[in-house]
Amino acid sequence: MPDTSARTGRTASRTASPRTARAINDRIALQLLESEGPLTAYQLRERTGLSRPTVADLVDRLRAAGLIAVVGETGADRRGPNARLYGIVADRAHLAGIDVRTHGVTVAVADLLGTVRAQESVPVAEGAAPEDAVAGAYAALDRALARAGGVRPHTVAVGAPGLVDPATGRLTGTGTLPSWHGALVAGLRDRLEAPLLLENEVNLAAIAECRDGAARDRDTFVLLWLGHGVGAAVFLDGRLRRGASGGTGEIGFLPVPGAPSLPTAAGCDGGFHALAASPAIVELAGEYGFAPAPTEAGTDAPPAEHVVRAAVAAGPAGAGFLDALARRLAVGVAAVAAVLDPGCVVLGGEIGRAGGEPLATRVATHAARMSPLYTEVRAGTVGGRGVLRGALLAAKDAAQDDLFGPDEAAH
Repeated sequence: MPDTSARTGRTASRTASPRTARAINDRIALQLLESEGPLTAYQLRERTGLSRPTVADLVDRLRAAGLIAVVGETGADRRGPNARLYGIVADRAHLAGIDVRTHGVTVAVADLLGTVRAQESVPVAEGAAPEDAVAGAYAALDRALARAGGVRPHTVAVGAPGLVDPATGRLTGTGTLPSWHGALVAGLRDRLEAPLLLENEVNLAAIAECRDGAARDRDTFVLLWLGHGVGAAVFLDGRLRRGASGGTGEIGFLPVPGAPSLPTAAGCDGGFHALAASPAIVELAGEYGFAPAPTEAGTDAPPAEHVVRAAVAAGPAGAGFLDALARRLAVGVAAVAAVLDPGCVVLGGEIGRAGGEPLATRVATHAARMSPLYTEVRAGTVGGRGVLRGALLAAKDAAQDDLFGPDEAAH
């Protein structure tokens, strides 16, 4: 997660070297400009507590580095001539986020402030040859970069299902995943000149919920991802936890009551996945008279999203199905609470967002009967595009760490 010292008004330590002090102050100013938008020199002095000469020097440095520019004027601060407004140069660098799903790839290109400039999607047919899937993904990335103005990405972040080995950075599956996933990641590393960040898709969705969604006010929470499969991401004390092998949150393998069997190392069909993944939810919905709407072939929109949305819209007629689904989900929430005590669980993914507050409230009620540990349950707000948004946020953080660092801003 990004440093938040700018929001607290901390300035460089008096014991720091002049170069280090300049770098710290530059970073604080840049973070303020990102979070609050364009500011005058007076406003920068007011928010940082720095002296007039210090702010004047840092403004000159950041302008010389191409990181900020004059973006307007304001006369609101004082009488006399209008004051210049300084803002971050958004086109100083561009980022790419890639969301790799079972049946397709979505690519987005954004500027240094995270504003999306272009987005492209490409479906991948079931059983497609790895080389064909990879070629299609490359083409989507090239189209997005061209639509964004023919830019080159400073940083690329990829979200994919599976484990990301913290030692090697390699993607490994925890079940049956398309072979082209690994080929795509390897190919991107070979082709791109930009740094590539690889992260589990649910972890990226949690970053999006933390920064832009339902967990903005929490530094400790668990995201329970509900979509084509199930997963979880864990934030403790403001940090994303990945585990020794990158497997933190593989909740689909959790042995739970009600599952038909025990999970195995080769598959999670006997774990929580058997109760809460899309096929299980569709089957449960059928018992209550809700059938999934037809979806386009080759898309990743789970039928469960449609039946959950229909049940919510049906009001009292959908209450039985929602209660039954909530009882299943509460088993996973209670297990998470017993181990981590996060105080908050966000129901994420397409299904979590489709269920909204009606489903979240029911899950919280059932979980409270299973666990003495109070756990607030919230509906996610970023939905299925959370992976892509999280990828862009991760890429933005990495790019800003590089560009806002002492080698770039301090001279």
